[in-house]
Parts: sequence; C-alpha cells; structure tokens
Amino acid sequence: MATARSPHADSRLPRVLDEAARLFRTKGYEATSVRDIAKAAGILPGSLYSHFATKEDLLAAVYLRGVEQVTVAVQAAIDRHDDPWDRLEAACIAHLEAILRDDDYAQVVVRVRPSDGGSAQPRLVELRNRYESLWVDLVKALPLARGTDRGAYRLMLVGALNYSQTWYRADGRLNPRALARKFIGLLKQSQEEMS
Repeated sequence: MATARSPHADSRLPRVLDEAARLFRTKGYEATSVRDIAKAAGILPGSLYSHFATKEDLLAAVYLRGVEQVTVAVQAAIDRHDDPWDRLEAACIAHLEAILRDDDYAQVVVRVRPSDGGSAQPRLVELRNRYESLWVDLVKALPLARGTDRGAYRLMLVGALNYSQTWYRADGRLNPRALARKFIGLLKQSQEEMS
C-alpha cells in the first residue's frame, strides 16, 4: 500500500499531509483540488506529484495517519482494563476524545467515506476494517443477552459514536468522557433489563 512515490525524506511532506487533511476536512475531499493542496503547502502542483501519484494516494496517506491516531488512543485506553464493560467504556471515551477534538486527520476518517476515495477505496476500507476489528473483539467479550446480534450491536455503537461529531458542542453540558459514560450506562442498563 505504498502511496508516496519517492523513498527519500522531504521536509515538505508533513506540511503537505497537514494541509491536505485540513482542506479535506474543511472543503471536503471532492471539492479539494491538488492545486488547492499545493498552494496551501507552499509548493508547486508538480512537486506534490513527486510525493503522491494521485489525489487518491494522498487521501490514503491522510486517512492512514488519522486511523493510526485513533487506533493508538483506543488501544492504550482498553489495555488499562480487564472488565469487558470497562474496556468498552474506555474505548468509547478514547474514540470520542479523538474524533471530537480539533484534529484534521481524525475528522477526515469520520467525514470521508471510503466510497468517496475513488481508486483509494480498497485501501480506505482495509484501514477502516483494521480499526473496527478492535470493536469486534470488544463487543465479542461483552456479556450480552443470548441472541444479541453482535455485528449489528457493534455497527450501531460505532455509528452512534461517529455521528456525535455532527451534533457535539464543546461548550455543551457534557464532555466526551461524560457522554461515553452515559452511553455505556444506557447500553449496560438495557442488557440488564433483557437478562
């Protein structure tokens, strides 16, 4: 999954990635041109192609960095707990904190759908699936009522977490940690009532 064309390190590459992430977040992937990214990074469009063959390759690099950031945060959070519900709550807190902070990379992961990425779609799906495998394991370990569709449970859980970026307000009543705790409390309560 090599996206960079040139193996040599270039001090402009981090700026290119940062500007691409910022523009993909603020303007949207489709509305952002290679010229926009090059201009924001202070380079010529041709120079951008020395790093990435296509805009899709650049998107994959930005998406990879975003997925890695969120994955590292969630994995570190769940590693501190043994109880399945505590692990899930820690994962939800870390996920919300990652996607709700002012970070362009994490926002690209939530806002850009793999299907928007053209030829990068298979790479984006692979990255998303790798991250979601953490959630598969977390949900698999939960003491859920018999007959619970764990796949649907996971999809709805992660979908609800991701949707929070559309309605969450930093100046609101609850911070990401409090929201995650309330959410897990509701999920736990509903399972106890079903048992």
